[in-house]
Amino acid sequence: MRAFEIALSEYGEREIKGALHNARILQYSKDIGIKWVKDDETAWCAIFTGWCLYKAGLPTTGNALARSYLKYGAKTTVPEIGDLVILWRISPTSDYGHVGFFIKKDKKYVWILGGNQNDEVNITKFSVEQLLEYRTVPRVKNA
Repeated sequence: MRAFEIALSEYGEREIKGALHNARILQYSKDIGIKWVKDDETAWCAIFTGWCLYKAGLPTTGNALARSYLKYGAKTTVPEIGDLVILWRISPTSDYGHVGFFIKKDKKYVWILGGNQNDEVNITKFSVEQLLEYRTVPRVKNA
């Protein structure tokens, strides 16, 4: 739950359009060891997720690809607030995806707290038809 709280504390952090870049977003990648990111237009949902996990003292995949989180934690069909949601983009078999923290779901949508959602950290609903998996996030005692 600590990683989710960290993500929530970053709510509203957004890309800067044009030649300038949000230093906070660039710091997410630097802090988790992804050194090649030079702008805030680089897809950063997995970087943000990894940064939140890292700040919470949890392991990350060390990867900027959303689908790298398909190997994180354990697969679950009953996600709890703060677990991970991995979605497909383009097609279910493409390399492209999206990852963020689970908030809630209904028959049509899953709500995710994540980075790079409309170029910012926010809560957005996505179609459950895009769902690849829910993955557990380790719970840290006394955190």
